[in-house]
This record gives sequence, C-alpha cells and structure tokens, in this order.
Amino acid sequence: MSSSVSSIFGCGVAIAPNSFRNKTIRIERRNACGGLLIECSKRPQKKSTAHHMKTRPRKSSPSDRNRKPTEYAPLPPLPPDFTVVISADASTEPPPPAPSA
Repeated sequence: MSSSVSSIFGCGVAIAPNSFRNKTIRIERRNACGGLLIECSKRPQKKSTAHHMKTRPRKSSPSDRNRKPTEYAPLPPLPPDFTVVISADASTEPPPPAPSA
C-alpha cells in the first residue's frame, strides 16, 4: 500500500505497524507544507499537438518524396442557390410597400 500511496503523492508516506495503530501517534512536521514535497516529473508527457507532430508519419523513400499530388477530374458546376421568379404582369409594377408594424 505504501508504494501506491507514494506514487500518487510523489513522496514517502510512513505507516505505523499494526500494533501501534490503536495508540496515539505523534506526527512530526518537517516543513510548512505538512510533509508533502512537490517535485517536477522525471519524464513529462508531451501535449497532444506536440506528440502528434513528433510521431506523424514521414516520407522515407524517394518515390514518396517525389510523388506529385493526385489530379482529380473537375467538379460539375453547382446549381444556383436562388432562382428569381418574375411573373409576366408584375414585371412593370413596383413591389408593394412593406406593412408597418
């Protein structure tokens, strides 16, 4: 148990033997933090973007390096977003005024 606790808190934790657990234990304070010591990680993890940039697949063979981008067939023209519909008798009249609210 002490190894798992020390790995969680990052410091050694003293545990009294079973015979002393029912008795009062005097705790000696070594510093103002209550005995906990904060240390930097020995092997910090990379952040996600840095990890993906470091481990991304790279082109290794000359045929991969000299490969040109794929040429796709051109796309057909897009249909129009809006179609203006004008009736034959309303083409000469101005639009009606907007109703006031």
